[in-house]
Amino acid sequence: MINYLLKKLGYGLLVLLGVVSLVFFVFNLKPGDPARMVAGQKITPELIQAIERNLNLDLPIVQRFGIYLNDISPVSIHNETDESSRIFLDESKYSYTKLFPVGGENTLVIKAPYLNRSFQSKRSVSRIISQALPGTLILAIVSIVFALIIGVFGGVIAALNKDKWIDKLILILSVIGMSGPSFFMAILIAWIGGLLWFNSIPLPIIPFIIAAGLFVYFLVRDNRREESSKLLSMKSIRAVVKAVVIGFGLWLGLVLLVSMFSLGEWVYWSLSLPGTGLDMTGSLYSLDEWEGLYLNPRNLILPALTLGIRPLGVVVQLTRSSLLDVLKQDYIRTARAKGLSENKVVYKHALRNALNPVITAVSGWFASMLAGAVFVEFVFGWKGLGLEIFNALEKEDFPVVMGAVLVISFMFVILNILVDVLYGLIDPRVRVRS
Repeated sequence: MINYLLKKLGYGLLVLLGVVSLVFFVFNLKPGDPARMVAGQKITPELIQAIERNLNLDLPIVQRFGIYLNDISPVSIHNETDESSRIFLDESKYSYTKLFPVGGENTLVIKAPYLNRSFQSKRSVSRIISQALPGTLILAIVSIVFALIIGVFGGVIAALNKDKWIDKLILILSVIGMSGPSFFMAILIAWIGGLLWFNSIPLPIIPFIIAAGLFVYFLVRDNRREESSKLLSMKSIRAVVKAVVIGFGLWLGLVLLVSMFSLGEWVYWSLSLPGTGLDMTGSLYSLDEWEGLYLNPRNLILPALTLGIRPLGVVVQLTRSSLLDVLKQDYIRTARAKGLSENKVVYKHALRNALNPVITAVSGWFASMLAGAVFVEFVFGWKGLGLEIFNALEKEDFPVVMGAVLVISFMFVILNILVDVLYGLIDPRVRVRS
């Protein structure tokens, strides 16, 4: 197990080194002058020279990369005495603990990674990320819990009703959820839930009465043509669609006739559908002029729903396919032969083993959601790491973008290592194959 863990840690470190190298060279080789961005409007040759030295822009890029690795590494070498040294142990920059001297004036230290300062606000990037990250983590956790609970439930229902209309309906909805781009779904859900449906809306009764009658008619007609066992199939879904379309079409025709010939208001009878009362934008904490800053979890509903739709579709399909495979295994037939109830067979024996691929998907999606939250947080105005990244990209504040990308990559690698270790503990065959 120790060798397995060390191997996974080694792979993780290689991935992180690759990400660090890619991020550094992409942002340092792009056109533009960071020194002028930091200087602002008061540009003088002396100021530009001082900023270039402070940012190590006057050094070759390979040497700058070495200093950058030294800054972000938790174990690094620094000079204690020479303030002109590029690796000077500046207490205003580093929070550190000394280990032991490493030749001459240099010392090996353990420290928090230093991610530089924002070009725009001059604040520490580490502080910016530490203040923004909790909002994104809360949003991602709520979204993945929502996707996991609803997705597993939907996958089980679909698997137990394989090839029936409910199975096909769940699969269609899951495909729609996976296919929708995050930014489009965010705009759509914000518009519907936060604007169109904010207040109560009238729901007309007549078209649903017509549609219900047509649906019964279509079912009776199909029941005469085919066996009743085939009734709960895609034909039922088509019957619903046809009934709703024709019902609303007839209702619109009635509305036109009533308005033309003044036949009364009965065609407008409706029920009041309660509104969501949810704002299009907002964060976990809201500011009130009387109460001050207060917790407002209602603002979490729409962005969490938006961010959880795509992993929800993945969880549904993985749970369904995995559970169908497990239900074909010999030990499931043995459990049924022993007289166990179907609920105990499914939920105690089959579902537990069917959730392994779901765990992998959830871990991967959770890390991906930290990156995917950029558009969702921007649309909903949610204060988190995604919104900080978007604002930093807009202002070309590259230290913030680089720091955020590194933090997300680090969390992605750590989560994958934890999942691999968890697999190794649950199933020793994984360790043997590795």
